Amino acid sequence: MKANSKRSIRGLSLIELMIALLIGSILMIGVVQVFAASRTAYQLSEGMSRVQENGRFALDYLQRDIRMAGHFGCVNDQARGQINGALNSHFAANGPMDFGFSVRGYENASPPGITLSPTRVAGTDSIVLRFMTGNGVPVTSIDIAGSSVDVDPSKWSVLTDGGVAAPAIFGLSDCAFADVFIADSTNPGAGRVVAPNTVDLGRYGVASDEGGPTMLYRGEAVVYYIGLGAGGQPSLWRARINADGSSNSEELVEGIENMQFRYGMDRNAVGTLPSGYIASQGTATDVGTTEAAWRRVGQVQVALLAASPDRAASAQASAVTPTLLGVTPALPADGRYRTVYQGTIALRNRLYGN
Repeated sequence: MKANSKRSIRGLSLIELMIALLIGSILMIGVVQVFAASRTAYQLSEGMSRVQENGRFALDYLQRDIRMAGHFGCVNDQARGQINGALNSHFAANGPMDFGFSVRGYENASPPGITLSPTRVAGTDSIVLRFMTGNGVPVTSIDIAGSSVDVDPSKWSVLTDGGVAAPAIFGLSDCAFADVFIADSTNPGAGRVVAPNTVDLGRYGVASDEGGPTMLYRGEAVVYYIGLGAGGQPSLWRARINADGSSNSEELVEGIENMQFRYGMDRNAVGTLPSGYIASQGTATDVGTTEAAWRRVGQVQVALLAASPDRAASAQASAVTPTLLGVTPALPADGRYRTVYQGTIALRNRLYGN
């Protein structure tokens, strides 16, 4: 009885303890691996979701404004090329507000004469778009002697949509002519815009006639580019250009690290009327620097490189270098998930027959 009692109170042997520790360690390693795999999968899913969302929003912003390039009421770029003096841009030629260039891109460069804040990230393209806004207000009266144009004051808010509380650049247009200018003064309460005396108000009428009703629009000149955002990472920015070359910039979409453009050019030679058929594509350098050369552009292809805000990709995935329209950017090995989004946009105000 005494020997059996001693054996009943004996503890674990060293071998049994080591086996228990081994089994526990294996189970713990398995739990850690499952947790790590779940965390990695979550990071990847979160990174992909953010990238997809940012890429979609960025393309949407770009497509919307690129499609508007060359909108001058009833007088679009095709009509302007066929009617001498159909559009008068009352700004310095080749300046920041030259509406003769309704679209113009810059290969790895910023638009000259335009101050961007923040500055453009090196290695990225920029594009300038000029147009009249999509909504206009019918002109109710024109005072040629006083160089003033009146609209219904209750509709003045149409000219201030999009966050422009005090517009200064206006477009006057019917279906025969168009003028874009800086107003000498505005009176929103009276619905009145005083145009500079260089604007020939005598060629516009109020009633609908052969030239169509006269409409007053807000003029827009914007730059899309890549700059450092509030979080210190590259973002897509849009800058509204002022007449003096300054700009008011707003951060649109974070995580857009690079932007590249290619332009579809008409098959007809520079200086001739465009046919509406795109025959070749090239960079901004390939298009040229003259207004006639950029009038041949009827299509814009854009590629965006979107990156997740945090580490989200495996070492193998992050080691893959994306290519944007033939351009391969140098990227840091920071483990962020990256992908390229592309879109091809027709300049609808240059489509043949419009």
